[in-house]
Amino acid sequence: MLYRMYSRWAADNGYTVQELDYLDGDEAGLKSVTFLVEGPYAYGYLKGEMGVHRLVRISPFDAGGRRHTSFASLEVLPEITDDVEIEINPDDLRIDTYRASGAGGQHINKTSSAVRITHIPTNIVVSCQTERSQIQNRETAMKMLKSKLLDLKEKEQKDTIEELKGIQNDIAWGSQIRSYVFCPYTLVKDHRTNYEVGNVSSVMDGDLNGFIESYLKYLKKEDK
Repeated sequence: MLYRMYSRWAADNGYTVQELDYLDGDEAGLKSVTFLVEGPYAYGYLKGEMGVHRLVRISPFDAGGRRHTSFASLEVLPEITDDVEIEINPDDLRIDTYRASGAGGQHINKTSSAVRITHIPTNIVVSCQTERSQIQNRETAMKMLKSKLLDLKEKEQKDTIEELKGIQNDIAWGSQIRSYVFCPYTLVKDHRTNYEVGNVSSVMDGDLNGFIESYLKYLKKEDK
């Protein structure tokens, strides 16, 4: 549902979406998906979407029609360009190739061209399976790894600065940033800015600009 929401937001706002990796769910839906959003200021607009998203609804997979709460984590990283130098020791990498698995259609790869790279010191794992060749998948996966390593380095620096200042903040990744409630009422609420919309269907169809703009204003206010 989140993947569809962000894909529709991208299309409505002139961005393109390229799917890089896809893993089907055990019974339905998907377990994880990695996609690239391309266009001016894409990362600037979407960086505030990173965090834990909470969904409350009547599950279509529950014969008893009971209400269920589920959570999904979203990670947002900037694309690393060639002029950014990130030193990676080749001995620190484990590179595996495999054949993509899935329900069928566009998510099936007929050759073992999919690539999974594990950075052993940090245990960061990235994978790409949708490019045409193993070489292309490897190049894309390496870009993803560099983005994650750069993000990790920046977080470590931020934590060090906050330790020096004596500031303790909650870990953003483990906190719930937004709730999408379908039952017993309809409401989408951002818990950081308190911005909320009652029309949950329009939000799931990609109407996110209100949330994005309110978070950017919130950041600007916090910086003052």
